[in-house]
Amino acid sequence: MKSQLKSKKWLKSPFDVITQNEVKRLMKNPTLLEDAFYKDLEFGTGGIRGIMGVGPNRVNKYTFGKVTQGLSNYLKQFFSNNDKISVVIGYDCRNNSKTLAKVVANVLSANNIKVFLFSDLRATPVVSYSVKKLDCNCGIVLTASHNPPEYNGYKIYWKDGGQIIYPHDSLIASKINSLDYDDINFNGNEKLIDFIDNEIDIKFCKESIINGKIGNGERNKIKVVFTPIHGTSIITIPNVFRASGYKNFEIVEEQAIPDGNFPTVVSPNPEETEALSMALNKANKIDADIVIGTDPDSDRLGIAVRNENNELELLNGNQIMIVLTNFILEKENFKNLNNPFVATTIVSSPMLKKIAEYFNVDCKLTLTGFKWIANLIENNPKSKFICGGEESYGFMKGDFVRDKDAITSSLLACEIVAEAKSNKKSFFSILVDLYVKFGLFHDKLVSIQKKGKKGAEKIKNIMDGFRNQPPNLLDGSEIIIIEDYLTSQRYHVRLKELTEIDLPKSNVLILISADGTRVAIRPSGTEPKIKFYFSVNMKLTKSENYRTTKIILENKIKRILTEFDI
Repeated sequence: MKSQLKSKKWLKSPFDVITQNEVKRLMKNPTLLEDAFYKDLEFGTGGIRGIMGVGPNRVNKYTFGKVTQGLSNYLKQFFSNNDKISVVIGYDCRNNSKTLAKVVANVLSANNIKVFLFSDLRATPVVSYSVKKLDCNCGIVLTASHNPPEYNGYKIYWKDGGQIIYPHDSLIASKINSLDYDDINFNGNEKLIDFIDNEIDIKFCKESIINGKIGNGERNKIKVVFTPIHGTSIITIPNVFRASGYKNFEIVEEQAIPDGNFPTVVSPNPEETEALSMALNKANKIDADIVIGTDPDSDRLGIAVRNENNELELLNGNQIMIVLTNFILEKENFKNLNNPFVATTIVSSPMLKKIAEYFNVDCKLTLTGFKWIANLIENNPKSKFICGGEESYGFMKGDFVRDKDAITSSLLACEIVAEAKSNKKSFFSILVDLYVKFGLFHDKLVSIQKKGKKGAEKIKNIMDGFRNQPPNLLDGSEIIIIEDYLTSQRYHVRLKELTEIDLPKSNVLILISADGTRVAIRPSGTEPKIKFYFSVNMKLTKSENYRTTKIILENKIKRILTEFDI
């Protein structure tokens, strides 16, 4: 009934005729109408993300317009002493992104805010970079990252180039929620909109090369296969690699043209083997050393390298983060720097902390998402940020970009392959050597999708169940610590003692057992999913035992999944 009432408001002004007709069509299907109108798209994780269509729970010119009007009101209030507020806008290959980007630019300029709008699609790291280079108050990227084709999204960056966090996010959300659709000013001022061509790209590529090119290997001796999976990195990565001396750089031509329908894959997610299957086939034909795939907005990267059997093996985000971080710490001298640190998230591999300790570098932990790593950089001006990574296939070297950056990270991965090959080693053998040195940490992410209103209720019930009645054991090992980031409390089970967690509140629960097993549970901030992050570990005595030891750990995770009835 509530959805029916809300939908009727969309049958008149300010909604255009096309929108009104689509709402009428939806009214013939109560289930679809309910999902499109039962709530507003939630403003979280730096913005909004959702399925494209009509209704307040969909991505369209009105939901994006409302967010932009709320943002405009907040910017004018926060920067009230600044009469020259400016925003840079970028967008990826998603369907409707170019049209929606102009809608966003129109609303901002209608509110007397200067707009720098990229003339064509750009990678998210380039937009983050441009916020500081153009001295903007904030930035906007229209992207749904690696979500399926029917999605689009809206991310907001602050003046430091990092995604917005508290209190900006909640204050912007408050401004948005106070508005009616009648309050949106769509009448853009073209005099306040400047289009950006390639001037930013040239500078970005130069700094990417400086930050990523640190190895001593023979770059022309390795073969690289690259796929942008129909995304934005095709604009930047080939130029960066060729300028860096990688002559044997092959592109998967079938996936080289940006296309929001992603016609050759089920999902444009470089974490999944299926998305990289064409690249893997090409790599096997030409005997390539490494395969690199990036998601549509070029902030995540997937990597496949040759294993001990000379077969291409897809690495997970933790493995990529571990090898890249270790390589940087080995190569660069931090002895003369003040308080050097690396960063990762609470759901990523604990192995990174061990590597940081070995190099006598601080390892700072944050909540999930690179916005928190960017915030660490901003809040520690007297410390030197080296690099940061997370399990979700994101990595960032240095702070010239304040978000995960698949462009520089891809170059860095190939630097490792090139140097390793020069030394008759491999990226994979380096990874296994690190396991021998620090212990074999095996990690697994299990995502359970629960769509729609009922799905959201099920996700809440699962979280409530683990929070109110947590298990006592993980595969027979006693749970000794329960961390609840929603209450900011760490419970020491044996001591029956509570201590405070010094991080912002977040709907995350972490269970830690006596043998070092960790399980983190959280709802996704961008998809209708609940996620379980498993981390198990044991000593690896020699590299030859890697596979058998890994199987032991895999079976351990399987047993825990059975205990959780997943």
